[in-house]
Amino acid sequence: MPSTTRPTEVGEPLEPLPKEFAAFMRPELPGLMKEIGAEVTRAYPVYGRLLNGPNAAAIRQGVEQALYAFVDRVAEPGKNAALRDELLRKFGRVEAYEGRELDTLQGAYRLGARIALRRAKALGQQYQLSPTLILAFADTLFAYVEELERISREGYAEVQSRAFSEVPARRRRLLHLILAAPPLPQTLTGLCEAAAWHLPTDVTMIALRPSVPEHLEAGLADDVLFDLDVPQPHLLVPGSLTPERLTMLEAALAGSHAVVGLTVPLTQAADSIRWARRVLHLIDEGVVADAPVVRCEDHLVTLWLLSDPALVSHIAAGELAPIDGLSASRRDRLVNTLRVHISTRAPAEQVGKLLGVHAQTVRYRLRSLDSLLGDRLADPDHRFALEASLRALHLLSRDTGA
Repeated sequence: MPSTTRPTEVGEPLEPLPKEFAAFMRPELPGLMKEIGAEVTRAYPVYGRLLNGPNAAAIRQGVEQALYAFVDRVAEPGKNAALRDELLRKFGRVEAYEGRELDTLQGAYRLGARIALRRAKALGQQYQLSPTLILAFADTLFAYVEELERISREGYAEVQSRAFSEVPARRRRLLHLILAAPPLPQTLTGLCEAAAWHLPTDVTMIALRPSVPEHLEAGLADDVLFDLDVPQPHLLVPGSLTPERLTMLEAALAGSHAVVGLTVPLTQAADSIRWARRVLHLIDEGVVADAPVVRCEDHLVTLWLLSDPALVSHIAAGELAPIDGLSASRRDRLVNTLRVHISTRAPAEQVGKLLGVHAQTVRYRLRSLDSLLGDRLADPDHRFALEASLRALHLLSRDTGA
């Protein structure tokens, strides 16, 4: 139990929170994040939309950083919070881009603080902490919220003070609307006119890595919409990525990397950027090979097979249950042989070459598999489930090294 502070007289400044209090707070953070997310989206539905949109991961990271930085400060006063500060400034920028006043974001911060205080009071009862300690926590917490508001206000003011012309600002607003929800053309027509932008039938979304080069914006075609000042920067290219468009993109990137989403109807733009960001994540995991420009269309099966790795593992476990009792080494050999056999439909000689073993060894393993798996190999549904799950697990093994 952390040390408690001495009784405080009315009007006397509260003492800093004891460092040991962080040990009580840290285990509560995952549950607290979920509770704050649920309460804030209920009170402010606009954030529910954003948490289901293309910037959801960045928003959750910002909330996580804000909570963990508070606990870190209690445990280690003066600890650097540069990442938190940058994410909070981006929260302020997003509010400005979306055309909202800061009251909404400030209200969300304060609601989160009240939920955290409620959790702290429950901890106080559980561990019999002194009322003075809980009061000090409340005092520190709401001072911290004022700090969060101040940093977000910096980002908000930064956007407002920039010398944007009306057209670029309206185009950024237009891009936000297109990605926020399936847009209705009639709701965008007026804004398109004001932004001097022709509303296309199809679009191609492009995901960029953070910290895009400063020269990128200058190299883009006039009709490309972009948002480069967010945690997950992205472009919208009207129509498909023609050879001319690709040349433009490669020149603008100049050393930076991008993933090109699928060309889709305007109403599916959020799907296109979601798939592109997923491929970007698979590149970081080592599943997809990196390159200056990677196209989603070249990795559609990988995207599909790895859309839910936990489910893939569950399916594979069910289909391969009859060989669970074997030793790990024998099981791995059989599974690898089965994967190559099912995916290639090749004779034993060719499978053996691919695996680096003799054809007779392949035939022996296939007879063992036939004996163990029985009718599963002959049943079309089971065979398809086996092939899909084994392909997916093989892709995942590139990342894990298994």
